[in-house]
Amino acid sequence: MKPLLSKTTKPFIIYVLVILLMSIPVYYFIVDAIWQSELDEHNKTIAEKTAYEFNHMKLSDKVLDESIKLWNSIQPETNIEKINTQAPKKDEYFTIEKSENFTGEPEIERYRCLKKVVYINNKPFLFTIQTNIEESRETIVAIALNTAFFFAIIVAGLLILNRRISAVVWNPFRNTLEKLKNFNLNHQSKIEFEKTDTTEFEELHQSLSKLIEHSISVYKTQKEFTENASHELQTPLAIIKHKLDILLQNEDLTSKQYEIVEEINRALTRSSRINKNLLLLAKIENSQFDAKEKIELNNMVDQSIEILEEHFIQKNITLQSSVESEFFVNGNISLTEVLINNLIVNAIRYTTQNGFVDIKLSNSSFQIANSGIEKLNEDFLFKRFSKLSTDSNGSGLGLAIIYEICKFQNWKISYRFEENQHVFEVNF
Repeated sequence: MKPLLSKTTKPFIIYVLVILLMSIPVYYFIVDAIWQSELDEHNKTIAEKTAYEFNHMKLSDKVLDESIKLWNSIQPETNIEKINTQAPKKDEYFTIEKSENFTGEPEIERYRCLKKVVYINNKPFLFTIQTNIEESRETIVAIALNTAFFFAIIVAGLLILNRRISAVVWNPFRNTLEKLKNFNLNHQSKIEFEKTDTTEFEELHQSLSKLIEHSISVYKTQKEFTENASHELQTPLAIIKHKLDILLQNEDLTSKQYEIVEEINRALTRSSRINKNLLLLAKIENSQFDAKEKIELNNMVDQSIEILEEHFIQKNITLQSSVESEFFVNGNISLTEVLINNLIVNAIRYTTQNGFVDIKLSNSSFQIANSGIEKLNEDFLFKRFSKLSTDSNGSGLGLAIIYEICKFQNWKISYRFEENQHVFEVNF
């Protein structure tokens, strides 16, 4: 994941880079055009000034011809040629490329040229002048280096400015995020967001305040319902069960009546267990437990094994136990006890007669494995009321409770089937 600032900065830098790269050829053509225009003015000035100087000296025709001949020999890039026509000729500007043979390593150079008719001693002469243009490759390199230099300055400045600006502009958002991370419905206290002059953040704070207020209200309602349901349902269920127990002790019951009452008693017991489990799930989901207690997990596992030892004996289950001593975790004691008991009871319930159960507690996980025949359906494994077997007398909530307890305490529960063993593992 990337911070929001980097996602906005990167496209901007790419955009600037593309624009600057596109500007290089534009700079080149503009500078080249300016140079050619300046050279045209320069060439025209040279031609006019030369003609002026010759006219100013007032030379005879013979001396003028000799002077022009001398001029052409000592000025290799210019040429003055006498023409016979009296018709005015339009100035001609053009560019040529030719090799410099007088240098050690001949190179192709560009020249800006002018052909202009000038008048010396009232006679027309064709004045041709060639002026070297700066090498285009050197121009491109110079412009590219200049562009790269300023691009580096822009990028560095942009990054520095963005960091400084973000530290100020995004500070209210970070404070809001930190308060939301530390918010706990159990405390039922509203969050006081700091005032800001940024419209978007102020709207965010108002929306969050309304959402938190609504969540607290719903939480209180659910909590009250859970507490009322626990009291209102468990009491009549307990009374009914007590009356059934008295009725079962009546000697006047026929065998048929006894069977009916016994079936009612079993259904009532299961209903009571389901009710307790559903209330427990509701309390877990409503975060009505403290998950910051220090638990000596090895003692809790040993106690659960000792309490359930009779069930191992009844099914002749071989128990293997490897529990690390003095192992502590942070969580809720009551929920962790439910978690361990449910996992062990689940292993006993779904282990065949004369099977085995292997319990391991290491420094990072609690693992319980039991013998089995085929893999369980993982899609419904931790769903509510999804029984693992049609012969089960359970409520179908045991693994769902285990999953919710792990989720509440930031633990991870996993299942796998290997070597004919069902393996449930809790990672702390």
